[in-house]
Amino acid sequence: MPNSRTLSRSILTALLTASLAGAGTLALAQEEPSLDIGKADTTERVVRPPETLDKTSKIETKGSEATEPSSGITLFDRMGAPLPALPPETEYKGPVDDAFGAFQRGLFTTALDKALPRAQLGDAAAQTLIAEMMSRGLGTKRDPKMAAFWYGQAAAGGDPAAMFKYALLLMEGRDVERDKVKADDYMKKAADAGNSSAQFNWAQTLVADNPGEKGLRLALPYYEKSAEQGVADSQYAVAQVYNALGDVPADKKATARSWMARAAKAGFDTAQLDIGLWLVNGIGGERDYEQGFNWLRTAANRGNVVAQNRLAHLYINALGTRPDAVEAAKWYVLSRRAGLKDPLLEDHYLGLTDEQQRKAIDGANKFRRG
Repeated sequence: MPNSRTLSRSILTALLTASLAGAGTLALAQEEPSLDIGKADTTERVVRPPETLDKTSKIETKGSEATEPSSGITLFDRMGAPLPALPPETEYKGPVDDAFGAFQRGLFTTALDKALPRAQLGDAAAQTLIAEMMSRGLGTKRDPKMAAFWYGQAAAGGDPAAMFKYALLLMEGRDVERDKVKADDYMKKAADAGNSSAQFNWAQTLVADNPGEKGLRLALPYYEKSAEQGVADSQYAVAQVYNALGDVPADKKATARSWMARAAKAGFDTAQLDIGLWLVNGIGGERDYEQGFNWLRTAANRGNVVAQNRLAHLYINALGTRPDAVEAAKWYVLSRRAGLKDPLLEDHYLGLTDEQQRKAIDGANKFRRG
């Protein structure tokens, strides 16, 4: 059953920024020793192949004579050899859900027919399936109120996915009466039962209800569990909290950048912006201007206004790329049109020739998100 997250990424960023500010650290504005690209108004990865040894190369070892490199079986030798047999497939002896199987194959009417008798007998999984189909109009007429009824029945029966969905309905007051206390109860139960989206949302609730360090500490275990299950929003939150809180264990703090990179690779453009800034400014690890430039360019091409602004600075200062006055001006024009002012970039733009300004504007006009 597909899960969704209710709180948007802009809300995630706002909540974290507010709480981190309350904890004495800003989420997005970092102190940079040399380049002030992290304090405005607010993938490509270059992999260099290792040098290889040819058959005449020598390996020098301290205290011994030079020896030839290993001449064991090479990849090309392996390609001509038969592969070992696959291990026998383990026979599945668990229960088979015919209703869900039909749903996965797109046989929605069949799925509904098989699920309804079970749902009427109190089967929470079948009730969740019916609720999902009615909410989306699959195999039956779309009926949000009946879907809410079945979600409620399944939630009461302890189905984690239903508890999460029903909590959202209770929070929004859509198709059921709004009830924050009941919504929080179901969201926490779903989170504790292992639903990754519920874990993220319950963490968000804890941050919103407990500003400052207290909320971050309460939320962190849920962010961590959700991040481990691949939720990019939670991976971003874990990175920010690890980096911000002073008493996070050193082994966890050392992974902050890798969590940010995972969120960036999942397509979260704010994470792409932040990992770019972290790499350029040496936050959470060594500086890497080239990778930082690539991440900022990725976020900028996706329409992130702050990344567009920072990318202009990198082109001017030749950090991770060659200097390009026109390209810098193009990205500044795009960010300025979106309302992000920058006196330094304005001075750069005004210092260009009329022809350079024309090219920059033409480039901005041709920009399409990608």
